[in-house]
Amino acid sequence: MTRIFAIASSFPQIRFKETIRIAKVTHCDICGQDLKDIPCQHHERRTKIDILFEKVVEHVDAEIKCCNNCDSTVKGIFPEDMPGPLQYGDGLKAYIINLLVCQMISLNRVQKLVKSIIGAVLSEATLLKFILRLHLALERWESSAIEQILLSPAMNVDETSLRVDKERYWIDVYSAGDITLKFLHARRGTEAIDEITIIPRYSGVIIHDCWSSYLTYNNCEHGLCGSHLVRELTRAIESNGYSWAINMKNLLLETCKKVSKRKRKRLSKMEYTNLQKRYRNIMTRGENELPIIPPKPSGKRGKMAKSDAHNLWERLQEYESSVLLFAKKSEVSFTNNRAEQDLRMSKVKQKVSGCFRTELYAKAYCRISSYLQTMASKGYNPLIAIQKALAGEFV
Repeated sequence: MTRIFAIASSFPQIRFKETIRIAKVTHCDICGQDLKDIPCQHHERRTKIDILFEKVVEHVDAEIKCCNNCDSTVKGIFPEDMPGPLQYGDGLKAYIINLLVCQMISLNRVQKLVKSIIGAVLSEATLLKFILRLHLALERWESSAIEQILLSPAMNVDETSLRVDKERYWIDVYSAGDITLKFLHARRGTEAIDEITIIPRYSGVIIHDCWSSYLTYNNCEHGLCGSHLVRELTRAIESNGYSWAINMKNLLLETCKKVSKRKRKRLSKMEYTNLQKRYRNIMTRGENELPIIPPKPSGKRGKMAKSDAHNLWERLQEYESSVLLFAKKSEVSFTNNRAEQDLRMSKVKQKVSGCFRTELYAKAYCRISSYLQTMASKGYNPLIAIQKALAGEFV
């Protein structure tokens, strides 16, 4: 019995074939009794999975005829997806884009791998043309995703550096629900944030690592990453052994555990009030425990140097509501790990494949990887997701 399944009927290039064979019992291995007419009680299954490499070449020969009536030459019409003498199908394009973007394989190695499958060498320019085509095809999807993420109640944001033509650029990431958006910019900070225009238009909660550029925007609420704070508190404990840092770390971790077990993922009003009291009590004790900062000598410019523990205490004092927002609003997560995870593969690609040659291809990488991460969150195979995008179909 053989069954053949198509993963997506619109894309016949991605198929899988499932064959079921029955290993029949015709006689007893012990006594030799004939068992052909004995009904089967149950089956024991063993499975083998393999891949068969198949190159598919499709030729279309257009007829050319001469009209007997007007003596005109008439030629048959080629399919719309065959505009020139030679083209490559979306299945091959999806495979190549997946290797370059998802698997982070270099252009040279992709050329060799494709040659081993189809027996022909595709130039680097051809491979990069596939990337640019998908980049342009995803422009409409990106605009739609931006409008969707602006409606989300909370959003994780972060940024990291990326080398482009030996220069340092920056990737800003915005993540909410199953949407991931990454944007490249030559500058870091409010200049990039303003040009991307997501945070300036956002009215929900942005969760971040307390970077000052994010805190300049008052049109939205701010939630601070608890993981960053716990790491800094751990450092203060290991360096100075402060009791207030131990108590604050325990309070944050205890509250995070309590919130995670709640169905509504937040504390009640009474519990939150008690949490604030404990928080402020720890901060008061911390102020007494920290060494006093001496007054700045007259004539000396700039601020007085403070320890990392003192700067952490001041940050916890100033942004109390942002630190505890995860316990008050169910949509606010304790950490900013989502945004950091979405950025991680960008750093891996730079380490594996090197820096980008031009800004255009770096921007293409950001848009394509955003789309593929979003589709992966929805459960889509990357090969199918790429073919949908090339065909102009988005989910």
